[in-house]
Amino acid sequence: MKDLIGKTVLVTGAASGIGAAHAKIFATAGVNVVITDVSDINGEQLAASLREQGCHAVFFHLDVSDMKQWVAAVNFAKDKFGGVDFLVNNAGIYTPASVLDETVEGWQRMIDINQSGVLYGIKAVLPGMIERQAGAIVNISSLFGIIGGAGSLSYCATKGAVRMMTKSAALDVVKDNIRINSIHPGQIDTPIVANLTPEMDRAIKARIPMGRLGRPEEIANVSLFLCSDMSSYITGEEISVDGGWNAN
Repeated sequence: MKDLIGKTVLVTGAASGIGAAHAKIFATAGVNVVITDVSDINGEQLAASLREQGCHAVFFHLDVSDMKQWVAAVNFAKDKFGGVDFLVNNAGIYTPASVLDETVEGWQRMIDINQSGVLYGIKAVLPGMIERQAGAIVNISSLFGIIGGAGSLSYCATKGAVRMMTKSAALDVVKDNIRINSIHPGQIDTPIVANLTPEMDRAIKARIPMGRLGRPEEIANVSLFLCSDMSSYITGEEISVDGGWNAN
C-alpha cells in the first residue's frame, strides 16, 4: 500500500489493545502515527518503541469526550506532520449493565466517550480533509452495534449510534473525496477479556464459527485497507470482523 507512505493517521485509545495494534500496523506501513489516549505512560512508551524501530510516531494526551482537547490534538498533528489524513476513532469503554440496572450516570458516560467522542473526532478532522479534498475515517464500533446483547444496554446503544453516524456522515462528505466506514469487531483478545473464567471463554468461543477470539491486528489490518486506495469505492459501509459470529 505505497499510497499510505508519508500520510498521517490519528488513532484514539491507542495505548493498548486494538488501538495499539493500529498504531503498530500503520507505523510499519510507513504512516506517521499520532497515538492518543488518556493513559500517558503506555502511550509514550508505545510511541518511543515505534520510533526505535525507525517509525514516525508521537503521543498526545486526549480525552475524546472533550472537544477542546480534540482541537488541540489535531493542531498537534498538524504541527508535527502537516495534518491528519486518516482518523481511527477507536477509543471506547464497556461497563456492563442491563436496562434495569443502568444508571443515568453510567448511560451518560458511555455516550460521552463511545458516541460523542466519535462525533467530536469527525468534526475536528473534517475541515482539514475538506480543504485537501481527501481523507478517510474509520470508526470502530462493535458487533453489538448490529446485534443485541443482554446486559449491555448502553454499550449496544452507543455502538449502534456509531454505525448510523458513520453512514450519515459518509454521505455528507462523499463529494469532498472523504470516505467514512465502520468496523464491527466481535470478541477480540484484548485486556478487556483477560479476566474471563474458563466457562465464559468456552461459551463465547462456542458462538464463534471460527472457534477462537480475534486478534487486535486483524481489526487494524481492515482499517489499513479502508484508509488505502485499495478501498477507494467503499464508503458508508459496516464491516463485521467477528470470525463469522454475525453470519450465524
